Amino acid sequence: MILELHSKNPNPRDLKKVIDILNKDGVIIFPTDTIYAMGCRLDSKKAIERMCKITGKKVEKVNFSLICESLSHIAEYTAVLDKAVFRLMKNNLPGAFTFILKANNNVTKYFAGNKKTIGIRVPNNAIAQAIISELGVPLVATTIHHDDVIVDYMTDPTEIHDKFEYQVDCVIDGGVGDIVPSTIVDCTEEEIVVVREGKGVLG
Repeated sequence: MILELHSKNPNPRDLKKVIDILNKDGVIIFPTDTIYAMGCRLDSKKAIERMCKITGKKVEKVNFSLICESLSHIAEYTAVLDKAVFRLMKNNLPGAFTFILKANNNVTKYFAGNKKTIGIRVPNNAIAQAIISELGVPLVATTIHHDDVIVDYMTDPTEIHDKFEYQVDCVIDGGVGDIVPSTIVDCTEEEIVVVREGKGVLG
C-alpha cells in the first residue's frame, strides 16, 4: 500500500500502521532528508533477508546503513568513538551524512559473516525521525535506485509504489524526494575521509 504522511507532523494513527508493519517483519520505503530508502527493523533477520532478495544482494556482502534517532542512539551500535569523530558527528547531525563506523555486536549479530563496519545516518526528516522514535530500534536501510541509466534515484512516491508494490509492505509518501544522496564519511581509520561528496557539507 501507499500511505501519505505529513512531511512535518506525521499523523499518529498512520504512523502506528507503519510501526505495526515493521513489527511484523515488514519492509517499507520511506523518505529521508536526501533520497527515498527501503528499510526494516535492525533486529528482524527475516526482513533483512527480504531486503537482500529485493535488491539482489547477499546478506554477508550487503552494505546497508542504520537509520538512527540521535547521536546517543548511535553509541549503542558502534565501537567507542574517539573525540574527533564524536565532535564531527555532533556538529553535522541530524543531516545529510552517512558516517562509516566500526560496528559492535549489536549490529554484527544480525548479519551473516563478520561485518566489521556500518554506515550510520541520522536524517533531518520528521517522518524518518518519528518512525525510529516510535519503533525504538534503528532501521536497516538502503537507497532506492532508478531503472533509468541517466537518473540515479527515484523521487516520485507514486512511481516508487508502482515499481515496488508487490515487493514491500508499504510505501510512505512524504512528498517528492531529493536526487542528491548523502555525503559518505569514513571514520574507521585514524584519518577521516570523505569517500562520496553528496548533499551534506561538513561544518
